[in-house]
Order: sequence, then C-alpha cells, then structure tokens
Amino acid sequence: MSMQSHLAELERRHAALERKIEDALLHPSTDSLELSQMKRKKLKIKDEIERIRQDDETLH
Repeated sequence: MSMQSHLAELERRHAALERKIEDALLHPSTDSLELSQMKRKKLKIKDEIERIRQDDETLH
C-alpha cells in the first residue's frame, strides 16, 4: 500500500468515526465508555495522519 493510499484510508476511517460519534451524541442512551473509546481511537488516527504528513513534508 502506498503512503498516499494509506493516508486516504486513515482519513476515511477518521471521517467515519466522526460521523459515528456525532450520531452517538444524538442518543441519550449512548454508553459513555464506548463514546470515550471512539474518541480515543479517532484521536489516535488523527495523530497518525499528522505524523505521516510531517514525515512526507520532511522528505520533500
């Protein structure tokens, strides 16, 4: 998998998690632990996206 396709996949996963979190916040019965886990996973993906972009900038 090329770096660009990996980055695109991470961005898709990040956006999907964002939608899932937004949907969960609309329902009062949402499990707060599950919501926290989704937010942590989203942040981890965002950090990886930023790391890849930083690495790409230093190579060019």
